[in-house]
Amino acid sequence: MAEAEPLVEHWRRRFDASAAAGIPAHVTVLFPFLDMDLISAEVIGDLTALIAGHGPFTVRFDECGRFPDVLYLAPTPDQPFRALTGSIAARWPEAPPYGGQFAEIIPHLTVAHEQPPRVLDEVEAALATRLPVLATISSVGLFVSDGHSWRHHAEFPMQGASSNTSPRQPGSRSIHSS
Repeated sequence: MAEAEPLVEHWRRRFDASAAAGIPAHVTVLFPFLDMDLISAEVIGDLTALIAGHGPFTVRFDECGRFPDVLYLAPTPDQPFRALTGSIAARWPEAPPYGGQFAEIIPHLTVAHEQPPRVLDEVEAALATRLPVLATISSVGLFVSDGHSWRHHAEFPMQGASSNTSPRQPGSRSIHSS
């Protein structure tokens, strides 16, 4: 999510381990995804079709939200993210969002994670003066992990969106909006 990266990059590098592991600013669509050995040409085809069934959309990040020890930017509207998650999770019920830990999935862009409240307060105060941020979501990226770092592996355009990259055979476990 290139539009949000300048706003959150500094804070994510300091307070979100996923940034240091190679994941840019994003809203997670589905994590964890299938084990790498289950990713096949059929899975790639299904992902391509499912994601292409959704149209591009614009979101506005104009406020922060919190989970215990997490500060995030809340996208408005969040329904398009919920629809993406729902369609992919329905196709692969063996890969429920967040391993089935939560009854409700709340789309969010994590800025700081596992930090004390005073740090989250500081980051939130700094972000508040620079909001809102608008972002256009036109594709969903597939990221792969080797257990230590993550890298972008494939990009799936949404209906009517153009993409210079075509899906490649992934070995991934995480899908993020781009």
